[in-house]
Amino acid sequence: MPSTVIDSQIHGCMFSTDEMREIFSDKSWAQKWLDTEAALAEAQAELGVIPREKADIIRKYARAELLDIPSIGEFYKSSITIVPLLKAFKAVLPERAGEFVHWGATSQDIVDTGLVLLERDAYRVILRDMKLCLRYCLDLARKYRSTPMAGRTHVVHAIPITFGYKAAVWADELGRDIERLEEMAGRVFVGEMAGAVGTLASQPEHGLETQKRMFRILGLGVPTIAWHVARDSQAEFTSNLALCAGTLGRICHEILSLQRTEILELEEPFFMGKIGSSTMPHKRNPAVLENVLALLRSVRSIAPAVTESMVSENERDWGCFLTEWEAIPRACHLMGAALAKSKNILKNLIVYPKHMERNLFAQKSLMMSECVMMHLARRLGRMTAHGIVYKACMEAYEKEIPLKDVLMRTPEVEAAFTEEEVDAMLNPHSYLGLAPQFADRVVEKWSAKASEAEEPAF
Repeated sequence: MPSTVIDSQIHGCMFSTDEMREIFSDKSWAQKWLDTEAALAEAQAELGVIPREKADIIRKYARAELLDIPSIGEFYKSSITIVPLLKAFKAVLPERAGEFVHWGATSQDIVDTGLVLLERDAYRVILRDMKLCLRYCLDLARKYRSTPMAGRTHVVHAIPITFGYKAAVWADELGRDIERLEEMAGRVFVGEMAGAVGTLASQPEHGLETQKRMFRILGLGVPTIAWHVARDSQAEFTSNLALCAGTLGRICHEILSLQRTEILELEEPFFMGKIGSSTMPHKRNPAVLENVLALLRSVRSIAPAVTESMVSENERDWGCFLTEWEAIPRACHLMGAALAKSKNILKNLIVYPKHMERNLFAQKSLMMSECVMMHLARRLGRMTAHGIVYKACMEAYEKEIPLKDVLMRTPEVEAAFTEEEVDAMLNPHSYLGLAPQFADRVVEKWSAKASEAEEPAF
């Protein structure tokens, strides 16, 4: 019976996806262990370490659906080694092939390699969806490259930007996250076959060649030396997920902020039948954004726990593995759900250019103070110009009147500019800087990377 939000039939859709639940199902865990044992047997058969016919049987029966998986859990009550799996596997192997399973290996070899195989499956989903999020941000950058909106610093209006520029900043950060994910693959997706303390003492003649052949079969890197207690790769995996969660968290928080009624420049996807409140029928709450933000907050909180588990004892310490078994799958579940929802938000984001235009004038041209100052600075010097425009802005702000009204009765401004020139300086559409060009640069940089992923068929 499901007892966590990840597996819950009620809450499960908010905390994971069917795809990620399948990756980390009991059957998948067992299958990755069996894949590891089968690869070990195949490599050893090629080298004449175990009989070929026994390796063939091991490979043929290395199927999780043949195992009594509940019995593995029962055995785990008295053993957290790989022995519970070996007992269940031996029970289905004919011709005493079970006597040749796990030859020269130690439990952690199988457990660690199995976990890495699971991580790799989850990684492929996460990387795919990160690239799709990148694609949808690039689509926004293209479409709205020249659409003016208020730039904000310290949560208040600054100077104009374009929405395409903002989306391009999102995309550029996602692109760097994707680069980090791809760069870590060679360090993280490395198998483990090293024996009791990592010296391969149980396989002195063919140990290194066994490693090489075994991990070629599994598609994993070959370790330079055992990593029984060197857990930096697992910490790197979760730390990179945390960085991705930080980027997505910032993007989603900004969309949520810009969905405020008083602003309403952006809105998460809406459809008829989406209910915001049980008592207020008018509500179009950013509920999905809030869900995503909660998930990403939890993903970021997991990385310190896995980093802390790097502190291990001597040549073996099961304590760190137990942390990883719980924390890494949970991080993947939460990240998988967050990405699935983020994809939909970014792909179907509701954009309100008219509201962006309206908000450009919310402060009656105060947003254009820098433009006025820079024009006046050419005649009077920057600091002098700043003081004059500052005084005018504070009067306009406190009296809630147009900045133009104050400027046109400011002697230094009146002497330097015509009314038409002041109007031009106060036009936000003429002060976008290189925002559209920057959006173009980001689109050019990351389009190829974004095109590498396709939406899953299901």
